Amino acid sequence: MPIPTKMSLTGFIATAPDLRFTEPGKEYCRVRVGVEQWHHEANGEWTRLEPTFHDMVAFEATAREIYARFRPGDNFIAAGYVHEYEVERPTGSVIKEEFVARKIGHNANRTAYDVERPRLTAAAPESSATPEPPANAVGF
Repeated sequence: MPIPTKMSLTGFIATAPDLRFTEPGKEYCRVRVGVEQWHHEANGEWTRLEPTFHDMVAFEATAREIYARFRPGDNFIAAGYVHEYEVERPTGSVIKEEFVARKIGHNANRTAYDVERPRLTAAAPESSATPEPPANAVGF
């Protein structure tokens, strides 16, 4: 069975997340994101170019996470897909695109953070007596 993969987007949050609600009351969040661009020079060095900016949207739980946890300047990695749509303008229709984030997290390569894990429960203290192997045990 092949490894299941999804499209991803890596970048930084450019504007404050904007949480809104659909008519049925479901959350969605829109945010402008920046993507750093680099050019590989003939001499092997990299030249930083101006970033490109794009629209990103998320729905329900992912929208709530973006709104609660992300601020402008935060680096992220998001999994999702590109959605193309048509917008009518006075000069004619224009095709636009946005990245729909299904999952998102801070980019661990560029973000310092602490991981909070649940505490392990203390193991029951062992008795001082050596337990006897089971009667049917072989090789003990």
